[in-house]
Amino acid sequence: MLRAEDNRFLTESGAGTPMGELLRRFWLPVLLSKELPEPDGAPKKIVVMGEELLAFRDSRGVVGVIDQYCPHRGANLWLGRNEECGIRCVYHGWKFDTDGRCVDMPTSYPDLNARDLIRIKSYPVREWGDMVWAYMGPAGAVPELPDLEMALVPPSHRYVTKKWQDCNWVQALEGSIDTAHFTFAHLSFDKEENEILEIKKHFVNPLARMNTDQMRWIAEDPRPVIKTVAHDAGLVIAGGRLTGSDNIYWRIAQYLMPVHSYAPSSMPGENIFGQSFIPVTDTNCWIYTYAWNPERPLTSAEREGYTNGNGVMAVVDENYVPLRNKSNDYLIDRKLQKTRSYTGIQGVSEQDAAVQDSQGPIADRSREHLGPTDLGIMHFRKLIMDTARALLAGTPPSHLTHQDRYAVRSGGCVTHKAKDLAAVMVERFGDATGYVGRRRTAAAE
Repeated sequence: MLRAEDNRFLTESGAGTPMGELLRRFWLPVLLSKELPEPDGAPKKIVVMGEELLAFRDSRGVVGVIDQYCPHRGANLWLGRNEECGIRCVYHGWKFDTDGRCVDMPTSYPDLNARDLIRIKSYPVREWGDMVWAYMGPAGAVPELPDLEMALVPPSHRYVTKKWQDCNWVQALEGSIDTAHFTFAHLSFDKEENEILEIKKHFVNPLARMNTDQMRWIAEDPRPVIKTVAHDAGLVIAGGRLTGSDNIYWRIAQYLMPVHSYAPSSMPGENIFGQSFIPVTDTNCWIYTYAWNPERPLTSAEREGYTNGNGVMAVVDENYVPLRNKSNDYLIDRKLQKTRSYTGIQGVSEQDAAVQDSQGPIADRSREHLGPTDLGIMHFRKLIMDTARALLAGTPPSHLTHQDRYAVRSGGCVTHKAKDLAAVMVERFGDATGYVGRRRTAAAE
């Protein structure tokens, strides 16, 4: 459990808050690239950590992220005309480029050069892995982009989307690195093989190729032993389950500072899933979700499956709001809940959202009673809060100098129970932290 003041420290992300200042030191995804499909197209309103911003793609195809409001009289620049490398305010014609510079001020006398004195807030922008990333921290401390493997592979090898969620970003992220909840939140409560196979007809399973043994191990052992390993980009969080033999079934997740996590499910050769959790305000967030395969292009069937809610993806509308959401009680089916699953909710992503949203807009961690399977959650909180406190004292996050170490993988494996986690990681990934590196990503070469 956390003290109330520590919970606020962990969850508040506005400008000037310790956690908000930490998040602003890193590159964060703020849009999908496809949301700005063409030069001089319609701009997009975005809110990131409480800041109202405007994103647009200019005539050159360059994306800018600037203040939403014109500094002249406060009109919203979303109403503006995207033309000739800038957004022109429709109120008095002031025009701003992707760097926030005023490039035209028709209401001023030309000889005064007043436009040279006007500049609005703008943030550095990069497009990386089919997402638009912004850096919102101090101007003199812009880091390198993180070497997320999904961005290193060719576009044909990845699928990227996003979904809205009605809760604080931290509890959504904590759900993603909790390897113990799968037994109840996502599987059938009937552990017989025929029931496990039957559930596949009713629910999209993130482990689409998972065999019945793996599903049985998850169902029969709800108390995985949790092990963690710290590394230069974050944490390995692994859960080991009994198999009824001399082997352990390991599900190995990755947490990457400060907002990324990788699902623990994929076996060798299967697609890998990841998520990035971006605060909109302190009570809602965007979750960028992606799948990639380092060895081969994704198939059309896989892409169709992700559109229909496979993996960590949700089925969303044209605004990326899940069709099953808080406003309609996730379309919970009480009959199905009695006969097939603990939740009665279709879709693994939607099952996660339901329980995370149910904790409240901001979970009250002062009321928690944590246990052994929450070890990974404890380590995550300690890492990110200690890093925020260090930044508050003047020490920047060390992770910013190790962006190459973000090229890690997550996944599952079965190994002999005598092996420690380091040996398991080396056997599964070739490295004790799951690091694969840019040169070892075959699809990127």
